[in-house]
Amino acid sequence: MLKIEVEQEDDGRWIGEATALPGVLAYGSTEAEARSRVAALALRVIADRIEHGEPLAP
Repeated sequence: MLKIEVEQEDDGRWIGEATALPGVLAYGSTEAEARSRVAALALRVIADRIEHGEPLAP
């Protein structure tokens, strides 16, 4: 299971981060949107790593 942390920025936007995948961050106007965007990005990063024979996490 992929852990996603979200928090609200001072400007009202939400930022989500996949903690096991450094650099996998995404913004959204709502918490749900940030979670959805970071999950989609994380899946793309994982698929790319598998395709290139790279480890999934450090």
